[in-house]
Amino acid sequence: MKIVRFVALCLVAICCVSSGYAGDTKKIVEKLLLQADIQINGTRPWDITVHNEKFYGRMLSQGSLGLGESYMDGWWDSQALDQTMFRIVRANLSDKVKPTWSVVWAYTKACLTNLQDKKRCKKVIKEHYQLGNDLYTAMLDPTMAYSCGYWKDATHLQGAQEAKFDLICRKLGFKKGMKVLDIGCGWGGFSKYAAEKYGVEVVGITLSENQANYAKNICKGLSVEIRIQDYRDVKDSFDRIVEVGMFEHVGEKNYRTFMKTVHRCLKPDGLFMLHTIGRNTSSKTTDPWINSYIFPNGQLPSIRQIGTSIEGLFVMEDWHNFGLDYDKTLMAWFTQFDKNWQTLKERRAGGERFYRMWKYYLLSCAGAFRARDIQLWQVVLSKGGVLEGYQTVR
Repeated sequence: MKIVRFVALCLVAICCVSSGYAGDTKKIVEKLLLQADIQINGTRPWDITVHNEKFYGRMLSQGSLGLGESYMDGWWDSQALDQTMFRIVRANLSDKVKPTWSVVWAYTKACLTNLQDKKRCKKVIKEHYQLGNDLYTAMLDPTMAYSCGYWKDATHLQGAQEAKFDLICRKLGFKKGMKVLDIGCGWGGFSKYAAEKYGVEVVGITLSENQANYAKNICKGLSVEIRIQDYRDVKDSFDRIVEVGMFEHVGEKNYRTFMKTVHRCLKPDGLFMLHTIGRNTSSKTTDPWINSYIFPNGQLPSIRQIGTSIEGLFVMEDWHNFGLDYDKTLMAWFTQFDKNWQTLKERRAGGERFYRMWKYYLLSCAGAFRARDIQLWQVVLSKGGVLEGYQTVR
C-alpha cells in the first residue's frame, strides 16, 4: 500500500545530490512532505512533530519499516495520523522515489517462494489472529466482525456490520435449508447471523483456534459447524460460498487454486461471493511495515489478478466497490481500541509500543482508504451465468 511506501528512500539521496542538499536528511524529508502539504513541527493536526532528530536518517535509510518503527518508538507524532497518511497517499509521494533494497528483496522472495502455502499461511494466524480475543473484543463490535462494515444506512459500527451481513445474504439469495460455506469465518459473526436470520446451514472454516472456540460458543444450538481447516482441504458441496476478508491472505501463487477449490465445492447453480480489500495496481508484495508487524505474508489482489484467477471458471455477475466504508470502519475500530486501552494494557504485553503499533496500523489504513489508494470489493460469481439474469442488490 502507499500508506508509507513514500519513505522507501534509500536511493533518493542520489536524486538529492543534484538538487544541492545532499546529506541534509531533514531538508530532504521536509521537501517531500511539503508536496503533501505536511510541515515538520507545524501547528495543523496533520503536521508531523519530531521528538528525535535521528528520525530523518532512520526514515531515509530504512524506508517504510523505519517510518513505522520510529513512530512505535515515539520518535515522531501527529495529532491526526489518519489525516497525515491521507495527504501522503493522495499526493502520490511514492511515485517520486525509488524502492529500497529490502523492497527489491521482498519482491524477489515473493516471486521465488509460495509465501502462503499450507505451512507459511499459519504465520499470520499465530502473529495476528492468535493475539488474544481480549484485544478484538475491546476493538470490534459485539458481532466480532473484523472486516469492512456497510455504512449506507448505518449510524454505528454494529449496525454497519449487521448491514454488511444482510447485504451478503441478499446478494447471494439465501433461502432456508441452503448449505453455505463461510471461508475464513473469523469469530463466527456472519455464520451466526445467516443461520439465525435466513435459516441456512453453515460450515465455517478458520485456522485460528481462538476464533474457532469463540465461534463454536456463540453458534451453539444453530445449524452451524465450525472447523479448523485449510480451504484447500474442503471436499463438501455447497449451495452458496462466502469469503469475507480472508482472500488477502491467499497470495497470487494460490489465487487459481483457491478459485478451483471454490468451483469444485460449489453446486452448478450456486453463487460465490468474494469480499476482499483490493489494490488499484498489481503487485506481488505488501508494505514492509505491515508485513513485519500486522499481516505477515499478506497480499492485496488487483482487478487483473482476480480476473485471471476466475477466467474459465466463473461468470462475474456483480462487482461492488464500497472502499470508503472501510475508512469509517477503521476509525470506529480505533475509537473502540483507544477507549478500552487502559483496561486492555493490563493484560497486553508490549505496553505503549504495542498501543502505538496498533494505532499506526488502524489510522494509516484509514487514511489509505480515504485517499482511494485501496478499495473494498464484493464480487458475486456464478459457475455458468444466472440464466434469468442476476439482480443487483445494494
